[in-house]
This record gives sequence, C-alpha cells and structure tokens, in this order.
Amino acid sequence: MTRIGTIAAGALLVAASPAVAQTATPVPHLEHRNGRHALIVDGAPFLMLAGQVNNSSNYAVALPQVWPVLDRIHANTVEIPVAWQQIEPREGQFDFGFVQTLLDQARTHDKRVVLLWFGTWKNTSPGYTPDWVKLDNRRFPRMKDRSGKDHDVLTPMAKATMEADRRAFVALMTYLRDHDPQNTVIMVQPENEVGSYRNPRDYSAAATGEFARPIPAALARKLGKSGTWTQAFGAQADRAFNTWYTARFVDAIAAAGKAVKPLPMYVNAALAGPSNVPDPNGVASGGPQQDMLDIWKAAAPSIDFAAPDLYDKASKNVDLYLDAYRRPDNALMVPEIGNARSFARYFYAAIGRGAIGFSPFGMDDTGYFNFPLGATALDAATLDAFAKPYGVFAGMQREWALIAFEHPTWGAAKPDDDAPATTIMGEWSITASWGEWQFGLKSWSWLKSDPAPWGKEPIGGVAVAQLSPDEFLLTGDHVRVTFGTRPGGPASGLVVKVEEGHFDQGRWVMERLWNGDQTDYGINLIDRPTILKVTMGRYR
Repeated sequence: MTRIGTIAAGALLVAASPAVAQTATPVPHLEHRNGRHALIVDGAPFLMLAGQVNNSSNYAVALPQVWPVLDRIHANTVEIPVAWQQIEPREGQFDFGFVQTLLDQARTHDKRVVLLWFGTWKNTSPGYTPDWVKLDNRRFPRMKDRSGKDHDVLTPMAKATMEADRRAFVALMTYLRDHDPQNTVIMVQPENEVGSYRNPRDYSAAATGEFARPIPAALARKLGKSGTWTQAFGAQADRAFNTWYTARFVDAIAAAGKAVKPLPMYVNAALAGPSNVPDPNGVASGGPQQDMLDIWKAAAPSIDFAAPDLYDKASKNVDLYLDAYRRPDNALMVPEIGNARSFARYFYAAIGRGAIGFSPFGMDDTGYFNFPLGATALDAATLDAFAKPYGVFAGMQREWALIAFEHPTWGAAKPDDDAPATTIMGEWSITASWGEWQFGLKSWSWLKSDPAPWGKEPIGGVAVAQLSPDEFLLTGDHVRVTFGTRPGGPASGLVVKVEEGHFDQGRWVMERLWNGDQTDYGINLIDRPTILKVTMGRYR
C-alpha cells in the first residue's frame, strides 16, 4: 500500500464512522484554499453523492419510496424539502414531527441530509408558505406589476414577511441544534429558486421610491459602480434592484439560522442562458444567475455559495454553467440536474472541476416524473447511468474530496458533437475520446469493425486528478483516455504503468497492473468505471 497525496488516515478513519453515531461531531463547514473548496463533514473533506427527492416527498408516508432509490444509485446524501407550511401550520405553533422522522430514518439508512427550506420562495412561488401567509396580502404583500396589479410572488421588500419567515427558519435550526448533535444534516438551502418571472421587480410606490435612490454603498464598493440603479445597471436595472433586495432578505434568514447552528448554507439558481444577456422579463429576476453572482456576494455574506440547477440538455451550455459557478469565491455544487440518462455524464464534468457535490432531481419511487426536464421513468438504464459513477466514487469519496482540495483535477463529459476533449496537466496531455471499442483504432482499414453501439448515445465521461507531476488518478465510463507528452514536452515520455486498485483508509492499494491489450490503444473504460492510477515517465 502506498500513500496518495497528503491524506490524513486518522482523519479519514474518524470520518468513516456512519451517520448513525449518536455522539456529537464538529459542525460541517466549508474550507477554501488556493481557489479550491472542500465540504468538511466529521472533520474531513466529504464528496456529496446525492439525490434530490420530488417536491411532495417531504412527508413520512413517502420516505419508504426514497431510500431504495438512493441505495440503488449508491448515494450518500438526500436533498429533501422542509416546508414552512409543514412546520408552522398555525402561526407560532411548530410541528417538527417530519423532521425527526427524517433524521431517524436517514441515520438508519446511513444517509446525510441537505435540508431545502421551502419558505417565501419555491421556484419563485409562495406555494409552500402557510395558509395564514398566503391569505393575508396586507401583512404579507405580493409584488406589484407595472400596472399596479398584484403579481403572484411575495415582495422581498416586506419586512413582516422576512421576519415571519426568519422566525420559522430559526425554529427549524434550533430543532436541528437540539436534536441532531451528530450532524446528520450537513447543509441547508434557505429558500428555493428565488425571484420572480414576468415581473423584474416590485413596482409598488415604496419600491419605486427606493429604486430612484443611489445603489447601496456596499454594492457600489463591490462593483465599482455608482449612481441610481438605472445609471449603474442600464437595461438590467430592475433585475439588479430585485436581486439586491431578494439577496438581503435571504441573507437575514440565513444569518439568523447560522447564529443558532452554523451549518453551510447555499442558494440555487433557476438559470438564464449561459452566454446571452438575459431578458429581465423572462428570467427568474432576483435569483443568483451567473451574471448576478457579484450582487449576491455583496448582499448576502451569510450565504456560502450559489449553485446552478442544470436542466439544459446542450453539453456546451452545461460546460459554460459549470465554469461560471466555479470561482475562487464560490464553491461549485450541482444541487439539481435532470435525472434523464443523458445528464449522468455531467457528473464527471462537475467533479473534474472540483465540485463538492452533485444531485439528480426526482430520485424516488413516488411515481412523479418531470419530463421533459428529466426522465420519463426511472428504469434500470436510467438508474445505472447514475449508479456507475456514484458507485466508484462511493468507495473513495473521502479520498477524492481531499485530493481535489489539494491537487489539480479535470473532467469531461461526452459532448453532443462527439469531439475529443483534451487538457494539459504539467508535462502531460490527456485526451478523452468517445465511441471506441477497447481494442484497435477507428482509422484501421485492414481490420473492420461495426461502430460501437454506445458511440451515438449521450453517455460517457472521465475525471482525472493529478497526484504528483507524473502520477494521475482517473476513472470514467464509455471513454478512451490517452496520455501523451504536451507540445514541447519530454520527447521520451511514456506511460510507465497503469494500476487498478482501491483505497483502504486513505491508502492506495494496487490490485493489478493493466498492460498489453488493456493499454495498447489507450485506457478504455466502458461499462464499468474503475479506479486507475497512471504513472508517466521518461526514458534516458
């Protein structure tokens, strides 16, 4: 057995304890170093292999349909809603029965939990607010549209709404503090896809008065802008204004919750296009889309990061979104992605960019499917597409999380045009190609073969970590990975050895060497992801 990187075996041994342990553990938190990020759970980096349940699966009766699906895909975490209407059906009277049932069952099934707080916003709607909020438009006013009529979204300008939401959220965090000392819940999402569609901001008289004022000083310092909202943001002024006040609302809730129990907290984005200038009337105005992240950073310092909900089927767009949210000041996580088979390949692209977690949406057997955003059904092929990469990472999720925090990583998903993906890591080039059999080359004319049956399917990906100048850890599926020297690199470079193996308490254990047919035509990982360690070298 050999040491990989600087993994602390002692820390990993502590972290390996299952979630059923009843003793108090350190509160999870995020760490940042050299532009990389790590989610620390039980004192060590943790890679969140998650599944998010359907919206209405946040009741005890649905939980038996949740755990088997998560087990089937090798998930270690469940993302699940807790609704304001659920815990405070009458003002000031709280019911945490479901929360306790969830904690108990998650510990039994050895799953960590990310709680999704469905409060003032859920996909911009107030549908998860209590009846006493929905029906009192004087105390909890809706936004006004340009004509002065009520829009369906609650305004972020209303102090009473924020205070009521905050009281309920604090009650939830207090319950977690008092009933979850082992930190089964590792992270919280305050609100869900905030903002408003078809109405860029509140056009009430009070809001319009604020809109005419100069932008807040903190925002002016952050962005180097000045003047009124219109002077500072032009055509996006209404949207920028709504973003600031929405972010301030959410920050007040998160800050109060963290004062009780300082779990990591993030916000998720209903996305605009990845490269166009958004139409303020067509996007969820107020949300943390990629072009509004700096406003969120200035307005909501209690939010640890913003994350993209990915339902765009175009591979080039997914790459653009992942790159936009991977920032030195913003940990990358994919809290929602479509659960259709074609989306599973993006796990590799996210993990290769240092993502701390990944979660397909709708991963339960309650009979609801959000097609065309996701799958028409969770059949075996669909579940296998997620189970394969999750399965291999489940065996090294602690090790990979630490390696990715300390070392460069790269990942690629098969693109829609089947083009090879290439990167340079140190002296070496790494190329991922698609639709190859394990033996031979497509260019051969003397030995014909039928096209690989998976060649035209939207599946395949690879993730690579550079352990040292000449050592790499990799895995993937439906991919051929070829190592070579970078342009201008060592002329005598070659693959010295390819080890198949696994981790045992932070140490690499080699099981067998790949050679001959297994490496003559690149490293081919098809239907079964395998953990490989590749050593490059130079001869003299």
